[in-house]
Amino acid sequence: MGIIGIDHVVLRVNDLDEAISSFKALGMELTRTGENPAVGKQAFFRLADGFFFELVEPLTPESPVGQALAKRGEGVHSIAMAVDDHDATRDAMSEADVPLIPGGDLPVSFVHPKAAHGVMLQIMEPNPAAFDD
Repeated sequence: MGIIGIDHVVLRVNDLDEAISSFKALGMELTRTGENPAVGKQAFFRLADGFFFELVEPLTPESPVGQALAKRGEGVHSIAMAVDDHDATRDAMSEADVPLIPGGDLPVSFVHPKAAHGVMLQIMEPNPAAFDD
């Protein structure tokens, strides 16, 4: 049980198409796009080492990403930490009184930013199949 690495970084953006153009100009290749009602419109840039950037544009201003965008602007939304066992890691963090935010229907949890010096950390088991076509 425990954190084994960084899986990806989520960046919240005002305009997904503009952000995609910016990341392409940096030399990154768009891996896929999607939409998730809980997160918003998404674009993924997977790097050769398996790490990826996830860009998200909220579907509504009331969504968690929409609220964070209005409050803090564009930038890092969360850093996803890869764990070998989500449930065991979540339980150990809970037992250590780490404030956690449930991931809803997703098999993830979030460490409240107040417990991580202003950064929201996501804990999740890596899912390499998410990029299989």
